[in-house]
Amino acid sequence: MGRTVTVATTQMTCSWDIEENLAKAEQNVRAAAAAGANIILLQELFEAPYFCQEQLAKHYALANPVEGNPLIERFARLAKELGVVLPISFFERAGNAYFNSLVVIDADGMTVGLYRKSHIPDGPGYQEKFYFSPGDTGFKPFDTSFGRIGVLICWDQWFPEAARCLALQGAELLFYPTAIGSEPPPAPPVSSYLHWQRVMAGHSGASMVPVIAANRMGREVFDASEIMFYGGSFITDETGRVVAQVTPWRGREGSLGRVLGDRAPRSWL
Repeated sequence: MGRTVTVATTQMTCSWDIEENLAKAEQNVRAAAAAGANIILLQELFEAPYFCQEQLAKHYALANPVEGNPLIERFARLAKELGVVLPISFFERAGNAYFNSLVVIDADGMTVGLYRKSHIPDGPGYQEKFYFSPGDTGFKPFDTSFGRIGVLICWDQWFPEAARCLALQGAELLFYPTAIGSEPPPAPPVSSYLHWQRVMAGHSGASMVPVIAANRMGREVFDASEIMFYGGSFITDETGRVVAQVTPWRGREGSLGRVLGDRAPRSWL
C-alpha cells in the first residue's frame, strides 16, 4: 500500500544575530509542521550569514563538532516535539578538519546520518575551499520515519552522479539545502537561477525522484563583496515538474561554467 509523505521547503534572510536566525528557522519549521509537513528542509548554513564571501580566520569560530552541538541539539528537540524529520546544515569541526555538513534528525529526535559536502566551490563570493575540506562520507541515503531520503548540499547539485548514486541506493526523495545568488565581480552580472533549477529538476526526472531545494534569500554585504541570494526554494514531482516554488529574485538570465574541476570521483566510484 502506498504511503503519503508531505514535504516542505523554507527560506529566510540571515544576520549576525545568531539567535534571531535560529528563532526564524524554528518558526519556519513549526509553521510547516502545523501545515502537515513530515520532512522539512532548511537552507544551507542558516545559523549565520554566508561568511564564505570572504577569507577570514575568525569565521572558523562558527564551527562546532557533531557531539554536543547546540544547533543540532536544539533542532533534535524540535523534531521530537513535532514528530518531523529535519535535515540540518551546519559548519562542522572534526578534530583539525572542517566540513560543510548536514545531519538528518528523525522524528524521534535521534540523528540517523551525517553527510559532508563533497564538492566545494571556490570563486568570487563563494570561497568555500578556504573553510571546508571535501567531504569524506560518500553518498549514502538515510532511512527515516517517513522514508529513505538522500541529502546533498548546494554545489553538489551541479554533479548528476551524486543524485544518481543516491537514487540507485533507493532514495525516495532528494533534499538540497543551498546558498546560491548573484555573482560578484569579476564574474559576469548574470542570474544562474533558472540554470540551477533546471539541473536539479533534471536529476529528479532522470531518476524519477522528487527534489526539494531550500535556498538562502536576501542581500548579504561584506567589506569587499555582496551577494543577493535568489531564494526561489522549490519542490518537484518525480518527473522533474516544479509543483511548488517561492518567487525568486533572478536578475538577468545567464549561466556559469566553473563545475567540472570540482568533481569528487572518489565519492561515487
